[in-house]
Amino acid sequence: MVFLAFPLVWLLSTAFKPPGELASLHPTWWPRNPTLANFRQAFDEQPLLRAAANSLIAAASAALIAVAVATPMAYVMARYRNRLTGAATGWVVVSQAFPFVLLIIPLFLILKSLRLINSLPGLIAVYVVWALPFALWMLAGYVRSLPRELEEAAAVDGAGPVRILVSVTAPLLAPGIAATALFAFITAWNEFFFALVLLKSPEKQTMPVILTRFIGAEGVADLGPLAAAALLATLPSLVLFAFLQRRITGGMLAGAVKS
Repeated sequence: MVFLAFPLVWLLSTAFKPPGELASLHPTWWPRNPTLANFRQAFDEQPLLRAAANSLIAAASAALIAVAVATPMAYVMARYRNRLTGAATGWVVVSQAFPFVLLIIPLFLILKSLRLINSLPGLIAVYVVWALPFALWMLAGYVRSLPRELEEAAAVDGAGPVRILVSVTAPLLAPGIAATALFAFITAWNEFFFALVLLKSPEKQTMPVILTRFIGAEGVADLGPLAAAALLATLPSLVLFAFLQRRITGGMLAGAVKS
């Protein structure tokens, strides 16, 4: 906890320090004269609200679409075990090993042919594809933890596969769906590399990309405003993850123990 919390504590302290304390050769844990000037300067220098809105649109859209696509796919992978679903499960695991750099060129060419470069819809499509493997793995674990007897009882009453998924399985999967959606949201909110490459117009850039503008051409950072903006960009992820921690752990472990 001490090791992981140190960057956040230092970021919080730096965001409230005046320029004199930031340049001091003897830094302190807490600012002697706390100030909000760094936050005012950050908002004056960069369009943080617009960038936050872009990040919110991209992250929320990607999370909702990824969960909508992954839920029926996860149900099939968990309930209908055959060579095809086994190969799909293996591919989901293997796909997580591909580095971003390996994917960015083909993704760029595909989006260029679809005229989706420098657009939020194009970025959302990339985020959906990137979130799907984890969403599938997590939701499949939830489906495996549900008793088959409930679905068999619904089938005896005449319900088809789609009706069973919508009326029986989906309500029981609600905690897992919520946790998966929020985890996909956090991942998209914090993503930097794809947004940097695919978005060129300043008015369309997201929060992680905007943060790089506080660093000059010579690599000198405007430390106070940078820390203030980074703190604001970090808060949504911290708040959501604090609420999601137990559900995410539960989703990862679901299905590991047979009833």
